Amino acid sequence: MLNGVPVYNDLSKIKEHIDVIVDFSHVHATLEILKFADSNYIPVVIATTGFNSEQENILKDYSKHLPIFRSANMSFDVNLMCKIVAEIAPLLVGADVEITETHHRNKVDAPSGTALLIADHINEALGGKMRYVYNRHDLSQKRGDDEIGITSVRGGNIVGEHTVQFFGENDTFEIKHTSYSRSVFAEGAVKAVRFIAGKSDGLYGMGDLV
Repeated sequence: MLNGVPVYNDLSKIKEHIDVIVDFSHVHATLEILKFADSNYIPVVIATTGFNSEQENILKDYSKHLPIFRSANMSFDVNLMCKIVAEIAPLLVGADVEITETHHRNKVDAPSGTALLIADHINEALGGKMRYVYNRHDLSQKRGDDEIGITSVRGGNIVGEHTVQFFGENDTFEIKHTSYSRSVFAEGAVKAVRFIAGKSDGLYGMGDLV
């Protein structure tokens, strides 16, 4: 027990009734949680990032017979940012798009799932023709017109910061989101729990919640 709440190191030992599982862990732990949720038919909210393509497919397979809410970032404002940049991108024809994400020194995956989420929204708005370029230290060439640049910065205890810049010939349009507290993720997770409870099988996200 921790502050009156039962704590387990083995999913099979859980005795309490579970309405929804909320996962802010690690990819490998998430896959075990999905296996447990599937065998007990428990809806899952997943905020874990860093899935490779094979693991993404596993998650999608589970969603065929399990309600799953998945978001790379549980902040409502971050998902609003995704919506905004997707609307802006087609209006700034020919602009060079760069995304910079900054997180605490202990974050394992890079780039962040949120940076990729933002890039995906921009790319979809531009017809899916863009390619992602991560950092540029290994490149000795001009920037391509079809690039979305993504740069990762790690240091200190910063919760999360994401900046999108649209560089034009004569000016730059910039939009930025900064998280000062991890409470924003908890608030979003609670909204996701209320949303997914009672939903039919499928893969849901913040777009559905909004």
